[in-house]
Amino acid sequence: MTTFTLRRDAFGKLVLTNGDGEEFVGVAPVRSFPVQAPTKGISLVRDGGKEVAWIDDLETLPADLRALVTDELDGREFMPAIESIKAVSSFATPCTWTVKTDRGDTEFVLKGEEDIRRLGAYSLLIADSHGIHFLIRDMFAIDKGSRKILDRFL
Repeated sequence: MTTFTLRRDAFGKLVLTNGDGEEFVGVAPVRSFPVQAPTKGISLVRDGGKEVAWIDDLETLPADLRALVTDELDGREFMPAIESIKAVSSFATPCTWTVKTDRGDTEFVLKGEEDIRRLGAYSLLIADSHGIHFLIRDMFAIDKGSRKILDRFL
């Protein structure tokens, strides 16, 4: 059961009203585990980073609240998920990767092998030369060609 309400004000900012009737303008949702559990453990914070509400599981919220939180998260986070690696310019870094993501095809420059980080047993986080992070949710689930390219860098 939620003990708060959410709405957008005239300026598009999220306004949280807690169970005591206090209003907090400009709250922002922050995921605790953005890769491993993106719908669980979401904190709603006000300016200064002080938590004003906690969401155990986004899926348990009423649809209207879930939509507000999801829209706000989508606007703040940008982490395309790599679905396949089409080509790399070289197996030495820096090199240009051509990839298919959940947001379309793109190219990025990998500065060094240290920009590929493991997240748990199956996931990888790849940072490009501009600081954009690309996610591979399960490196064992991607196609054989992509896996072969990845193996050269891991």
